[in-house]
Amino acid sequence: MSRDVARAAAQWLALLESGAATERDHAALQHWRDSHPQHEQTWQKAQTLRQRFSDLPQALAMASLDRPQPGRRAVLKRALGLAALVPTAWLISRQLPIEAWRADLHTSTGERKRVALADGGSLQLNTATAVDVDLAQRRITLVDGELALDVPGAAPMTVQTRYGELKVSQAEVCVRQLAAGCRVSVLKGTVQVRDLGGQTATLQGGQQARLKTGGLGAWVPFDVLQLGWRDGVLTAQNQPLGDFLRELQRYRPGVLRWEPSLEALRVTGSFRLDDTDRILDLLASSLGFRVQARTRYWVTLS
Repeated sequence: MSRDVARAAAQWLALLESGAATERDHAALQHWRDSHPQHEQTWQKAQTLRQRFSDLPQALAMASLDRPQPGRRAVLKRALGLAALVPTAWLISRQLPIEAWRADLHTSTGERKRVALADGGSLQLNTATAVDVDLAQRRITLVDGELALDVPGAAPMTVQTRYGELKVSQAEVCVRQLAAGCRVSVLKGTVQVRDLGGQTATLQGGQQARLKTGGLGAWVPFDVLQLGWRDGVLTAQNQPLGDFLRELQRYRPGVLRWEPSLEALRVTGSFRLDDTDRILDLLASSLGFRVQARTRYWVTLS
């Protein structure tokens, strides 16, 4: 189950449990379920789990019918609410592993962090990122998310990922851990990559490749603007709006949804990540769509 699909299923489930879902919401959910087999599989798991947990509140409700004191009803109401959230919490836990909570350094959604290293280098964490740091062994373990590492000296720093490891010295690299591999982008210098099978390869500055269970994929050149998050900027150059919004979602807590008709609109510009509400307002005014906010954490574009 991918992180993005699990998160989406949790958000849909939370909307249905809230009782605020409209006919349009139900239609959008059906469209999401139909758009990919994994969406439907994940949704069915969520429904099965919700049904499994629904029995307990019903039993509690029956047992409390003969004692309807206001205080007891309030306690029962809280119990019902907690039980309804269990499936959502379970889905979220599948895409936010407990290792991330226990990590040495971590950032929340929308947060970015920069740490100076003793050798004059730096470690930056992007949104929703967790790392373990062992400076004595000069090893950084990317538990989840995305990091940027600058190692100016010759003493190498190892970056451990779920799909292999990197040796970084006199180089700058960005590593983003994805559902099916890591995206390794070398900004300058050279980085040695070792996959899970023990095979090694070298990436040069300006090169980017996917490190997966099966090894390192072919390298491609990349645009350094895609790594603008290090400066708090999200940049698009004639990018489909759907792709831009999916990237913007990483920096916003809560739910952001949009109508399928908006997917193909094109976006060009640089946007400050410290105010994602303003980004949506700017896009709405330039591209002609509406921003409908139920709350700060539930926004629909139409």
